[in-house]
Order: sequence, then structure tokens, then C-alpha cells
Amino acid sequence: MIDVPLCIGRTLPSPDTLLGRRAEVVADVAGRGFIDDAHPLCGVIDLDTLDELMAALTEAYPTDMPALHTIAAKAITLRPVLARFADAGFGCEVASPGELELALAAGFPAERIVFDSPAKTTPEIARALELGMSFNIDNFEELARVDEAIAEFGEHGSNVGIRLNPQTGTGAIGAMSTATTTSKFGIGLSDDRERIIEAVASRPWITQLHVHSGSQGLSLGHAAEGVRLIADLAQEITTRVGRQQIRRIDIGGGLPVNFSSDDITPTFADQRAVLKAAVPALFDGTYTLVTEFGRALTAKTGTIVARVEYTKQTGGRPIAITHAGVQIATRTVFTPDAWPLRIEVYDPHGRRREEEPQVQDVAGPACFTGDMLAVGRDLPPIRQGDLVAIPDTGGYYFSTHFSYNALPRPAIYTIGSDPHGRRRWSLARRAQSIEQILAESGEPSLVPLPA
Repeated sequence: MIDVPLCIGRTLPSPDTLLGRRAEVVADVAGRGFIDDAHPLCGVIDLDTLDELMAALTEAYPTDMPALHTIAAKAITLRPVLARFADAGFGCEVASPGELELALAAGFPAERIVFDSPAKTTPEIARALELGMSFNIDNFEELARVDEAIAEFGEHGSNVGIRLNPQTGTGAIGAMSTATTTSKFGIGLSDDRERIIEAVASRPWITQLHVHSGSQGLSLGHAAEGVRLIADLAQEITTRVGRQQIRRIDIGGGLPVNFSSDDITPTFADQRAVLKAAVPALFDGTYTLVTEFGRALTAKTGTIVARVEYTKQTGGRPIAITHAGVQIATRTVFTPDAWPLRIEVYDPHGRRREEEPQVQDVAGPACFTGDMLAVGRDLPPIRQGDLVAIPDTGGYYFSTHFSYNALPRPAIYTIGSDPHGRRRWSLARRAQSIEQILAESGEPSLVPLPA
């Protein structure tokens, strides 16, 4: 088991600490030869920062408050990193059969796994009941399938919940907002309030309500309002059935991340304070709290490091051609206004460049015009062979590879302190080989099927 140094009173890393760690990372990446012709980019997870973020979440809630904090697997599908969360006592939120098996392989006990897929098949529902893991029903048609599965399966150990859409509106990023009037997720609270109450009241095995109003671009107050509406519904159900049926409230994740600097803001303590002011019943021991944070636990831990292959000028503007683009920063390339990333420039030896900035573009390797990490950005002059470091990429950037142009998945390394305080490197995921790309591209020739 990994010795994760979580301790009460531990503070979040300062901006200077994060900058210093990143400078160390880039220098080591250069010095250890992680970047070469065969592997012109890599990703790095800083485990010390990861441990501090885990500690910040657990410390934000009273120790006597029943709570299950889970890591959203979709944010960081790296088995050894997920194992670190499991060893620290976290649970895991999964949204597909692949993520479920990954969570089990990483060491999460089934009772600490929450299955949230909106498109569960009948066998997947049966597997959830068989394992005794928590899952949230997305819609009334799924509820009918669960009725059938429970009638067939009989007694089970799962915490079964219903995902509700509080319909409180959109945040700053529409694609990340899940509490709109017509969101694809959950059952609309305003649309079907009475039907929801009747459905829960007639099924004593529904003991959990789930709400997640969105992630990046959503204010703390907006998210808290959605939780308040669900807590009010839980109390109404208690009144209707004459006893407390809802035992757990799953508030999802959604704490936004500051991508503009190394300041970690808002914090989990900030989120807790806003939530407690809006929903005091959530903190009096009535309910077990479940959280499903992803980006907030991982973004600040990660750095992409890529080599600058060429530089040139077009229309009077310098352009740096790097090996980090749409294949690893997909959201940033396709929606740069919603997902801007910072760029730092280092020389080939991993020393930070500090020259007077000039307006430049930073491009990726893919064969289309829009493959740009940054356009018109003030940066120190970038030269051929330099390294660009892209902070705040620990969440999603290593788990949502886009295989355009058959560009390979890069290697992911970790660095963290051993029990003696020495920083040690490990390999979390090998770079994808050309042979693996060929194997995933299909059969060597067409395979005739039976007539």
C-alpha cells in the first residue's frame, strides 16, 4: 500500500510552491531524457500536490460527519494514480463498464464505487447489484429496469439512488452545465416532482438522491442551490412516508478550477462554507454526504511538457510548432475561450526563459489549421528545441486522448516525495507505440462475415 501522507492541518501548496515544483519537473524531464525524437512530449503528475488536494478535501468536512469522497475516474484514467486515491480511503465515481473495471483493478472496494452512467444496460445494472456498489438511476425507463432486476436478484447491498436535475439554469460554459431545463442528465425536478416522490415512496430500497449541476464555469452558489432543492425534496419524502428513507445525498463534483494562475481558488473549504450556508441540514449528521470531484482534485497536479520542433514567422507573427496539440489538449483546441491554458517557455536544458515577451502563436502537430494551443500570446521568444510546459493539465488532459492523425498517447510520469522527503520519479503509463496504433486500427484485411 502506498503511504499517502495525509494529516490534519496540512495547507494547500502556495503558488510559489507549485511554480517551483513545475520548474523542477521540466528540468528533470530534460535532464533524464524523457523527451527525444521518439517521444517529443510527455505528461507529469505531481503526487505531492495530489496528496495535498486530497487532504484539503477531507479536512474541509468535519471528521464526525459521515461522508464518502470519490474521485471521478473520467478525470484521470491512470490506474496507479487511481490506486493512490484508493489507498488514501477515497471512493471512485465511474460512468462506464471500462471505468468500473479500472476502479476495481485500482483497488477500490465495490462499496466505495458509485456508478453514474446515464445509459446503463440491463447486464450493467445486474452487475452493480451483484457487486453491491452504489448507483444512481437516470430516468424512469431505467427505474423500470431496476425494478425488474431487483425482483430477480432479491436482497442486495447497493445504495440505489435517483439522479435529479434541479433545473436551475446554465453556467458560464454551456457544455459543462447539467442543470439546464433540458439537460440530458437525470429527471427534471420541476417537470416531475410529484412523480419522483411517488416513485421513491413506493420503493423503500431507494435511499439516495443525486444532484450535479455542472463543473467548470459554475458558481459555488449556483451548485449549492441545486443541492438545497434536493435536500428539501429529501425532507418532503421523509414527511410523505413518515420515516427517513433518504440516507445519502450525492452532491456530485463541480468545484471550478482556476486556470489563470497557480492560485488554488476556490478551495474545498470555500465550497463547504457556501454549501453549509445554503443547506445546513447536510451537516447535522442526518445524511451521509457523497462527493464526486474530478478536475478540482487533479488539474493542478499535472503538466504537459513538449518539445518545440520548429519556429517560423507568418504574416509577421512568430509561430512555434510543438508536439502538444489537439491529441492531448482537445477541449482547449476546439473551445479555446472556455478552456484556455497557460504556456511557459523553457530552454532545451529545462531552464525557464525570462526574456522580454513578444506576441506569438503556439501550434500543435496535427494537420489542421485550428490545432493551436495559444494564439497571440505574450511569451518569451521561443526557439527551436525549447520546451513548453503547460500547467493545470492533470485533470482530463491525460484521460481524453484524441487520436487524430494517429498521434500516439504520450508517456505519463509521476514525481513525489518518498518517506525521507526525497522526490522520486515513476512511470504511470508508457507511451503508445506505433505497433499499438496499428493493432487498434482494425484487422489486417477485411474479415468476411457469415451470410
